[in-house]
Amino acid sequence: MRIGELADRAGTTTRTLRYYESRGLLPARRAVNGYRTYDDNDLRLLQQIRTLQDFGFELEETRPFVDCLRAGHPAGDSCPASLEVYRRKLTDLDTLIGQLRAVRVQVGDQLARAELAAGAREPGGPEPRCELTH
Repeated sequence: MRIGELADRAGTTTRTLRYYESRGLLPARRAVNGYRTYDDNDLRLLQQIRTLQDFGFELEETRPFVDCLRAGHPAGDSCPASLEVYRRKLTDLDTLIGQLRAVRVQVGDQLARAELAAGAREPGGPEPRCELTH
């Protein structure tokens, strides 16, 4: 198939496919007439890349999965390098979740202080102070 058909089937743009080709994630095969040519294996590569990016993986993090598929494995995540990327991503996500929980506690504390200050205000009394604490 040519680049336009692959882009349509993969739900992406020809520009994206050219970019992936420049990064070595898609093969740069050419027909006699000079047109890029692709097959169903290339579509599988693209689907793997897109799925991982939907999960938040950076483009370069998809390389081991692509390499695994190219090596003939039926799933791009069955190779040791792919498994290692999964492990690193889970560690990163766990760290991020911890950071978000800490921020949530701080925002909740600040809200409670703000609600208390707003409720303590009496008509004609002083305006509540606005303080942000770290």
